[in-house]
Amino acid sequence: MRLKTIAANWKMNNDEKETTDLLSELLIHIPSGAQKIILAPSFVHLNTALQATYNSAIEVAAQNMHHKVSGAYTGEVSIKMLKSIGVQNVILGHSERRTLFNETDDVIFEKVKLALEFGIKVIFCFGESLEERESNNHFKTIEKQLSKLLDLSTNDWEKIYLAYEPVWAIGTGKTASPEQAQEMHAYIRKILADKYGEELSEDVSILYGGSVKPNNAKELFSQPDVDGGLIGGASLVVGDFLDIVNAV
Repeated sequence: MRLKTIAANWKMNNDEKETTDLLSELLIHIPSGAQKIILAPSFVHLNTALQATYNSAIEVAAQNMHHKVSGAYTGEVSIKMLKSIGVQNVILGHSERRTLFNETDDVIFEKVKLALEFGIKVIFCFGESLEERESNNHFKTIEKQLSKLLDLSTNDWEKIYLAYEPVWAIGTGKTASPEQAQEMHAYIRKILADKYGEELSEDVSILYGGSVKPNNAKELFSQPDVDGGLIGGASLVVGDFLDIVNAV
Protein backbone atom coordinates (compact mmCIF):
# COMPACT_ATOMS: atom_id res chain seq x y z
CA MET A 1 0.00 0.00 0.00
CA ARG A 2 1.34 3.44 -0.95
CA LEU A 3 2.27 5.59 2.05
CA LYS A 4 0.76 9.06 1.89
CA THR A 5 3.49 11.66 1.29
CA ILE A 6 3.39 15.33 2.18
CA ALA A 7 6.20 17.42 0.67
CA ALA A 8 6.72 21.07 1.64
CA ASN A 9 8.24 23.35 -0.98
CA TRP A 10 9.32 26.51 0.84
CA LYS A 11 10.50 28.14 -2.40
CA MET A 12 12.48 31.42 -2.00
CA ASN A 13 11.22 32.11 1.52
CA ASN A 14 12.58 32.15 5.10
CA ASP A 15 15.88 33.45 6.39
CA GLU A 16 18.01 31.37 8.79
CA LYS A 17 16.00 32.18 11.92
CA GLU A 18 12.65 31.69 10.17
CA THR A 19 13.86 28.35 8.83
CA THR A 20 15.09 27.22 12.25
CA ASP A 21 11.89 28.31 13.98
CA LEU A 22 9.71 26.56 11.43
CA LEU A 23 11.74 23.36 11.66
CA SER A 24 11.57 23.41 15.46
CA GLU A 25 7.79 23.77 15.48
CA LEU A 26 7.28 21.04 12.90
CA LEU A 27 9.58 18.60 14.68
CA ILE A 28 7.61 19.07 17.89
CA HIS A 29 4.16 18.67 16.37
CA ILE A 30 4.35 16.43 13.28
CA PRO A 31 2.95 12.99 14.09
CA SER A 32 5.12 9.99 13.31
CA GLY A 33 4.29 6.95 11.24
CA ALA A 34 1.06 8.00 9.52
CA GLN A 35 2.71 9.52 6.47
CA LYS A 36 6.04 10.49 4.92
CA ILE A 37 7.12 14.12 5.34
CA ILE A 38 9.63 15.81 3.02
CA LEU A 39 10.81 19.39 3.54
CA ALA A 40 12.43 21.47 0.77
CA PRO A 41 14.10 24.64 2.10
CA SER A 42 16.29 26.93 0.02
CA PHE A 43 19.79 25.76 -0.94
CA VAL A 44 21.46 27.90 1.74
CA HIS A 45 19.37 26.27 4.48
CA LEU A 46 19.72 22.63 3.41
CA ASN A 47 22.38 21.90 6.03
CA THR A 48 20.25 23.53 8.72
CA ALA A 49 17.33 21.30 7.77
CA LEU A 50 19.48 18.18 7.55
CA GLN A 51 20.96 18.76 10.99
CA ALA A 52 17.57 19.54 12.54
CA THR A 53 15.91 16.44 11.09
CA TYR A 54 18.81 14.06 11.76
CA ASN A 55 17.53 10.82 13.34
CA SER A 56 13.93 11.83 12.59
CA ALA A 57 11.53 10.35 10.05
CA ILE A 58 11.47 13.64 8.12
CA GLU A 59 13.42 13.74 4.85
CA VAL A 60 14.96 16.78 3.14
CA ALA A 61 14.73 17.75 -0.52
CA ALA A 62 16.52 20.29 -2.67
CA GLN A 63 14.29 22.51 -4.81
CA ASN A 64 16.37 22.05 -7.97
CA MET A 65 19.79 21.02 -9.33
CA HIS A 66 21.90 21.53 -12.44
CA HIS A 67 21.89 18.96 -15.22
CA LYS A 68 25.70 18.56 -15.17
CA VAL A 69 27.81 17.04 -12.39
CA SER A 70 30.28 19.95 -12.35
CA GLY A 71 31.72 22.69 -14.51
CA ALA A 72 31.85 26.40 -15.22
CA TYR A 73 28.23 27.13 -14.29
CA THR A 74 28.42 30.10 -11.94
CA GLY A 75 25.70 30.14 -9.32
CA GLU A 76 24.47 26.60 -9.97
CA VAL A 77 24.27 23.63 -7.58
CA SER A 78 25.15 20.10 -8.66
CA ILE A 79 23.80 16.71 -7.65
CA LYS A 80 27.26 15.80 -6.36
CA MET A 81 27.11 18.71 -3.92
CA LEU A 82 23.64 17.70 -2.74
CA LYS A 83 24.65 14.07 -2.33
CA SER A 84 27.76 15.03 -0.33
CA ILE A 85 25.74 16.73 2.43
CA GLY A 86 23.09 14.01 2.69
CA VAL A 87 20.15 15.37 0.71
CA GLN A 88 17.74 12.50 0.00
CA ASN A 89 15.36 14.04 -2.56
CA VAL A 90 15.22 16.71 -5.26
CA ILE A 91 12.25 18.52 -6.83
CA LEU A 92 12.56 18.63 -10.63
CA GLY A 93 10.37 20.09 -13.36
CA HIS A 94 8.42 22.46 -11.12
CA SER A 95 6.17 24.75 -13.14
CA GLU A 96 8.10 27.80 -11.94
CA ARG A 97 11.32 26.31 -13.31
CA ARG A 98 9.59 25.52 -16.59
CA THR A 99 7.89 28.89 -17.07
CA LEU A 100 10.17 31.42 -15.33
CA PHE A 101 13.50 29.79 -16.17
CA ASN A 102 12.58 28.17 -19.49
CA GLU A 103 13.56 24.64 -18.50
CA THR A 104 12.65 22.22 -21.27
CA ASP A 105 11.52 18.62 -21.04
CA ASP A 106 14.95 17.58 -22.37
CA VAL A 107 16.90 19.48 -19.69
CA ILE A 108 14.57 18.27 -16.94
CA PHE A 109 15.02 14.67 -18.06
CA GLU A 110 18.81 15.08 -17.99
CA LYS A 111 18.43 16.18 -14.39
CA VAL A 112 16.21 13.21 -13.59
CA LYS A 113 18.72 10.72 -15.01
CA LEU A 114 21.58 12.33 -13.09
CA ALA A 115 19.69 12.35 -9.79
CA LEU A 116 18.80 8.68 -10.18
CA GLU A 117 22.40 7.84 -11.07
CA PHE A 118 23.45 9.36 -7.73
CA GLY A 119 20.72 7.55 -5.82
CA ILE A 120 18.67 10.66 -5.06
CA LYS A 121 14.89 10.34 -5.17
CA VAL A 122 13.06 12.63 -7.59
CA ILE A 123 9.84 14.53 -7.03
CA PHE A 124 8.94 15.04 -10.69
CA CYS A 125 6.51 17.91 -11.31
CA PHE A 126 4.32 18.38 -14.36
CA GLY A 127 0.97 19.89 -15.25
CA GLU A 128 -1.06 21.85 -17.73
CA SER A 129 -1.75 25.56 -18.10
CA LEU A 130 -5.23 27.06 -17.97
CA GLU A 131 -5.16 27.52 -21.75
CA GLU A 132 -4.32 23.85 -22.27
CA ARG A 133 -7.11 22.74 -19.97
CA GLU A 134 -9.70 25.05 -21.48
CA SER A 135 -8.78 23.91 -24.99
CA ASN A 136 -9.18 20.30 -23.80
CA ASN A 137 -5.49 19.52 -24.41
CA HIS A 138 -4.62 18.83 -20.78
CA PHE A 139 -4.32 15.07 -21.22
CA LYS A 140 -2.02 15.50 -24.22
CA THR A 141 0.15 17.92 -22.26
CA ILE A 142 0.51 15.49 -19.38
CA GLU A 143 1.31 12.61 -21.70
CA LYS A 144 4.01 14.68 -23.42
CA GLN A 145 5.61 15.80 -20.16
CA LEU A 146 5.72 12.22 -18.92
CA SER A 147 6.87 10.67 -22.20
CA LYS A 148 10.62 10.81 -21.52
CA LEU A 149 10.19 9.18 -18.11
CA LEU A 150 8.75 6.15 -19.86
CA ASP A 151 12.30 5.32 -21.03
CA LEU A 152 13.34 4.67 -17.43
CA SER A 153 13.77 1.17 -16.05
CA THR A 154 11.35 -0.39 -13.59
CA ASN A 155 14.03 -0.09 -10.89
CA ASP A 156 14.30 3.66 -11.51
CA TRP A 157 10.63 4.09 -10.63
CA GLU A 158 11.33 3.01 -7.06
CA LYS A 159 13.02 6.40 -6.63
CA ILE A 160 10.38 8.63 -8.24
CA TYR A 161 7.40 10.51 -6.88
CA LEU A 162 5.13 12.08 -9.47
CA ALA A 163 3.65 15.46 -8.56
CA TYR A 164 0.77 16.62 -10.74
CA GLU A 165 0.48 20.39 -10.46
CA PRO A 166 -2.14 22.08 -12.63
CA VAL A 167 -0.37 25.36 -13.35
CA TRP A 168 -3.64 27.27 -13.29
CA ALA A 169 -4.11 26.27 -9.63
CA ILE A 170 -0.71 27.33 -8.26
CA GLY A 171 -0.71 30.54 -6.27
CA THR A 172 -3.99 31.62 -7.83
CA GLY A 173 -6.33 30.50 -5.08
CA LYS A 174 -7.96 28.15 -7.56
CA THR A 175 -7.83 24.43 -6.92
CA ALA A 176 -8.72 21.49 -9.08
CA SER A 177 -11.81 19.84 -7.65
CA PRO A 178 -11.22 16.46 -5.98
CA GLU A 179 -12.92 14.90 -9.00
CA GLN A 180 -10.62 16.71 -11.45
CA ALA A 181 -7.56 15.70 -9.44
CA GLN A 182 -8.68 12.07 -9.28
CA GLU A 183 -9.47 12.00 -12.99
CA MET A 184 -5.96 13.17 -13.88
CA HIS A 185 -4.22 10.97 -11.32
CA ALA A 186 -6.09 7.94 -12.62
CA TYR A 187 -5.07 8.88 -16.17
CA ILE A 188 -1.43 9.17 -15.10
CA ARG A 189 -1.57 5.79 -13.39
CA LYS A 190 -3.03 4.28 -16.56
CA ILE A 191 -0.09 5.66 -18.60
CA LEU A 192 2.25 3.85 -16.23
CA ALA A 193 0.19 0.66 -16.32
CA ASP A 194 0.14 0.60 -20.12
CA LYS A 195 3.93 0.89 -20.20
CA TYR A 196 5.07 -1.11 -17.17
CA GLY A 197 2.06 -3.07 -15.93
CA GLU A 198 -0.43 -2.70 -13.11
CA GLU A 199 1.93 -3.71 -10.31
CA LEU A 200 4.39 -0.90 -10.91
CA SER A 201 1.67 1.67 -11.57
CA GLU A 202 0.06 0.83 -8.23
CA ASP A 203 3.38 1.29 -6.42
CA VAL A 204 4.16 4.81 -7.71
CA SER A 205 3.04 7.68 -5.48
CA ILE A 206 1.27 10.50 -7.33
CA LEU A 207 1.07 13.72 -5.33
CA TYR A 208 -1.24 16.65 -6.01
CA GLY A 209 0.38 20.08 -6.08
CA GLY A 210 -2.12 22.84 -6.72
CA SER A 211 -3.01 25.14 -3.81
CA VAL A 212 -3.67 22.49 -1.20
CA LYS A 213 -5.12 24.15 1.91
CA PRO A 214 -6.41 22.90 5.27
CA ASN A 215 -9.99 23.25 4.03
CA ASN A 216 -9.56 21.06 0.93
CA ALA A 217 -6.77 18.65 1.89
CA LYS A 218 -8.91 15.91 3.39
CA GLU A 219 -11.21 15.66 0.38
CA LEU A 220 -8.29 15.72 -2.07
CA PHE A 221 -6.28 13.11 -0.16
CA SER A 222 -9.31 10.83 0.15
CA GLN A 223 -9.33 10.25 -3.63
CA PRO A 224 -8.05 6.74 -4.43
CA ASP A 225 -5.21 7.85 -6.72
CA VAL A 226 -4.12 10.96 -4.81
CA ASP A 227 -1.24 9.87 -2.60
CA GLY A 228 -0.55 13.13 -0.78
CA GLY A 229 0.53 16.60 -1.81
CA LEU A 230 3.33 18.95 -2.78
CA ILE A 231 2.49 21.95 -0.62
CA GLY A 232 3.65 25.50 -1.37
CA GLY A 233 2.42 28.56 0.52
CA ALA A 234 0.50 26.65 3.18
CA SER A 235 3.68 24.82 4.22
CA LEU A 236 5.16 28.12 5.50
CA VAL A 237 2.47 28.41 8.18
CA VAL A 238 2.91 25.84 10.95
CA GLY A 239 -0.77 25.51 11.80
CA ASP A 240 -1.88 25.22 8.17
CA PHE A 241 0.80 22.65 7.32
CA LEU A 242 0.00 20.54 10.38
CA ASP A 243 -3.70 20.60 9.46
CA ILE A 244 -2.78 19.36 5.98
CA VAL A 245 -0.52 16.64 7.40
CA ASN A 246 -3.29 15.54 9.76
CA ALA A 247 -5.80 15.44 6.89
CA VAL A 248 -4.15 12.26 5.58
